[in-house]
Amino acid sequence: MKKDKSVIYWLLSGCILVFVMVVVGGITRLTNSGLSMTDWHLVTDTFPPMSEEKWQQAFEAYKQFPEYQKINIHYDFQLEDYKFIYFWEWFHRFIGRIIGLVFIIPFLYFLIKKRIDKATLQKCFILLGMGALQGFFGWFMVKSGLVDHPDVSHFRLALHLTFAFITFAYTLWVALDLIYPERKEVILPLKKWGRITMFFLIVQIIYGGFVAGLNAGLLHNHWPLMSDGQFFHDSIKLEYDSWLLRFTEGKSGVQFVHRTMAYVVVGLILYLYFKSRKYTLSAQQTKGLNSLVVLVFVQFALGVFTLLYAVPIWLGLTHQVMAFFLLSAMTYTLHRFSK
Repeated sequence: MKKDKSVIYWLLSGCILVFVMVVVGGITRLTNSGLSMTDWHLVTDTFPPMSEEKWQQAFEAYKQFPEYQKINIHYDFQLEDYKFIYFWEWFHRFIGRIIGLVFIIPFLYFLIKKRIDKATLQKCFILLGMGALQGFFGWFMVKSGLVDHPDVSHFRLALHLTFAFITFAYTLWVALDLIYPERKEVILPLKKWGRITMFFLIVQIIYGGFVAGLNAGLLHNHWPLMSDGQFFHDSIKLEYDSWLLRFTEGKSGVQFVHRTMAYVVVGLILYLYFKSRKYTLSAQQTKGLNSLVVLVFVQFALGVFTLLYAVPIWLGLTHQVMAFFLLSAMTYTLHRFSK
């Protein structure tokens, strides 16, 4: 790290916090806690209810919405149960507030002290906008589950999740620009295939959001084939008449795309790895490629076991965490092939 160490550490701390927030978001989703807070206030929701009276008021407000009226009312759902799901959604939002403070306060300090160069400053303004937009996407997602159907839109969930991944990747990219300020000759073929691989990895993350939002991991819990020994299960055609809807809203269709796209991502990373052997690589590029190969196989195995065991919380969460590590390695590798 040649310069701007404090700025680099600041950006990397943002990466860590976004990672923590996505992990907590995964727990929030897997414990069905995301609809426990039925309103959003910037200041008054900073801390959970501080008295039994306040807890009871929050619980009564929750009872007015579809999740309680259509689902939890049938399971002897009591205040203690509500406190459990409330905690995870509150904690998720609380970390979002912490991220905002960790970004804005040091940013203003660096700005006043003129510690950020012009190029990095422009990228930081983009990050500021991305953070604000991510907060909006979160509430936009929650609102979809507070109307008639007691579950959030899987499109909005995938948007919220994927944008968090992209925000993380862009923050890491900006930090890497400062960590490696020197320019070098770019290996264009590897840069091109790195971009293609990154694109398909992001598509796979989007479909991971679809699978989570539709609970599509709870069916066809077999591998390598789907149920009944079929590669392309009959139920895919039965859910919707339109192929577009089959592959974006049908549970079987969405799972089929996600499990098939995994082979594509593995294949692209292996292709990138073997193609790179024709070139003289730096130690950083070699390290990035090696980590990609290891992580993609670990992630593939986690995906298989998550499916076979019908998405237990710990496996579903581990699968999501490994997606973060894989995206980190992909971002690092692409950066080293691009600059």
